[in-house]
Amino acid sequence: MAKRDYYEVLGVDKNASDQEVKKAFRRIAMKFHPDRNSDDKNSDQKFKEAQEAYEVLGDEEKKSAYDRFGHAGVDQNGGGHGAAGFSDVFGDVFGDIFGGGGGGGGRGRGGPARGSDLRYDLQLDLEDAVKGKTIQIDVPTMTHCDPCGGSGARKGTSPITCDTCGGAGQVRMSQGFFSVQQACPKCRGRGKMISDPCGSCHGQGVKEERKTLSVKIPAGVDTGDRIRLAGKGEAGPQGGPEGDLYVEMHVREHSIFVRDGSHLHCEVPISFAQAALGGDLEVPTLSGKVKLKIPAETQSSKLFRLRGKGVAPVRGGAQGDLLCRVVVETPVNLSAEQCELLKTFDDSLAGNSKHSPRSTSWFDGVKSFFDNLTR
Repeated sequence: MAKRDYYEVLGVDKNASDQEVKKAFRRIAMKFHPDRNSDDKNSDQKFKEAQEAYEVLGDEEKKSAYDRFGHAGVDQNGGGHGAAGFSDVFGDVFGDIFGGGGGGGGRGRGGPARGSDLRYDLQLDLEDAVKGKTIQIDVPTMTHCDPCGGSGARKGTSPITCDTCGGAGQVRMSQGFFSVQQACPKCRGRGKMISDPCGSCHGQGVKEERKTLSVKIPAGVDTGDRIRLAGKGEAGPQGGPEGDLYVEMHVREHSIFVRDGSHLHCEVPISFAQAALGGDLEVPTLSGKVKLKIPAETQSSKLFRLRGKGVAPVRGGAQGDLLCRVVVETPVNLSAEQCELLKTFDDSLAGNSKHSPRSTSWFDGVKSFFDNLTR
């Protein structure tokens, strides 16, 4: 069965504000909510249809995709069919009635909460990022308390089942025809209560500690790449499972090379004589020195490519190149004799355009430009 237009479902136009969309959904939800129309299957269907429309039109990105492509632009996002999506919408629209939505906090119903994920920013030299390395890192984190085994209860005792939620960690609260399930206020959603807390962790089941971990950095990583270490994050309270640790790469600037994806760039200074006469130069690479042949009459900023002397990408693919840009260096701190020699040399070039074709062409262009201005 074809879906109705979402704007038609909520009774708003395409220029409706977020508040107008929310108000329209709230009005329809109150009218057709299943708890108020338990015997009317059509009401249940209309409520779900309105909920689906609100999930799209109440989200800026989804609304933009829907406006451009219709239902096809948002079907891949679920279109509001999932229970988690409904919980988010319900809490957003009706949270003011009950003091907050009923979403979970990273835990299974009645089970211990999972520990938090951690991020570690790792500073790397370019050489280590390109070649790979195993590095020891020191991470401050929360670990399970040894004396109580992470339960939070004093050794020899155990947590007791919460008498408010019966261990479910969730309670149902009603107001009028609305009924919302939310975390139990007494046990805070844990389902368990600690009557005799552990003296070491004060009933939390976790304590602060520093871990030394070994991280294998694969060859070719770059700034922004992350390595996930499963179960190396913070321990969950009351014996909950550990979160994950994400090690994020930050490659330091290099004194010689600049990285661009799989390629490396560097500038190579050469003398005026080397540029004019040519010769062989030794240039550095990350795997050692190599010879670079400079042809005679090389101009400044000429780019030379050394194939396969760049970076092998961490996700596979051909190794990049090293691109060397030669820069002709003007001599400084000349003696009087050197200055005289250069002047004599420059005089020997005067009047012969074949020695400096670019300069001659440029000055000819300048002359033509001014001639045109005076006409």
